[in-house]
Amino acid sequence: MTGGTSGIGLAFAQLLSRQGHNVILVGRNTDRLHQTAHQLSSSTGQQVDTIQADLADRADVQRVAERLSSQDEPVDLLVNNAGFGVHARLTSEDVTVHDEAFDVMCRAVLVLGGAAARAMLARKRGTIINVSSTAGFMAMGSYSAIKAWVTTYSESLAVELRGTGVQVTALCPGWVKTEFHQRAGINTTSIPSWLWTDSERVAATCLKDAARGKVISIPSKRFRVLMWGIRHLPRSAIHAASGRITSKRRAPQSENGEVR
Repeated sequence: MTGGTSGIGLAFAQLLSRQGHNVILVGRNTDRLHQTAHQLSSSTGQQVDTIQADLADRADVQRVAERLSSQDEPVDLLVNNAGFGVHARLTSEDVTVHDEAFDVMCRAVLVLGGAAARAMLARKRGTIINVSSTAGFMAMGSYSAIKAWVTTYSESLAVELRGTGVQVTALCPGWVKTEFHQRAGINTTSIPSWLWTDSERVAATCLKDAARGKVISIPSKRFRVLMWGIRHLPRSAIHAASGRITSKRRAPQSENGEVR
C-alpha cells in the first residue's frame, strides 16, 4: 500500500485491515508510518508492517519491488496510491517537479506493478490497483497527463494478464474529501458539494469493482455519468472545460508541486 498513511491509501488500509487482512504500509515519513501502523493494528488486531521509502528514489523503489517479489511472504493485493498535485506549468523551464511526478506516479507504478504481476503470475492469483483520477480524462496539465498514463498502463497490463488469474484495476475517482487538495494548494471553493465523495466509499467501491473483474473503477454514479459524457464530447469542448477548471482551482501563490 503506497501512500497508505492518508487519504485514499489510508482508507484502503483501514478497510482491508478490518476485513482481516495483514497490511504493509509504504511511505516517506517514518513517524507517520509507525503511528498509522500502531493505530491500525490496535483497532483491528491485524499485523501492519511498514516500509520507509521515497518513491522518487530508484533504490527505494527497488526495495519495495523486492518485497513484492517475495514468494515466502506473498502480497496478494498491491495498491499503487502514492502521488501529489502538480502545479508547475508545462512551459516551465525548471522541470524538477515534473521529473519527480513521473518518478513517483509513473515509473514507480510501472516497476512495482511489474514486480507484483510477476510474483502473482507464479501463484496464478492476485490484484493490482493503480490509483488514477478522472483528471486523466481531461487536459489539465501535467497531473492530467500523468493520470492518463496510469489509466492506459493499467488497461494495457490488464490485457497482458488476461486469463492468468491476476486482476488489474485503475481507480479513477473524482473529488474526494482528503487532505490531498489542501497539501497540493488546490482551490476547491468553486466545486459544488454534490461532486464530493469520501475516501472510504471510494476504496470500498474499488475493491468490489476489482472483485468483479472491472478494469476501470469510477466510484459514484454521478462521476460515471460525467465521465461517460466527457468521453463522448468533442475534444475541443474538453479543452475549453479543462481551461476553465484549471483557472478556477489553481492556487495563485504557487506554481510548484506540493509534497505527497
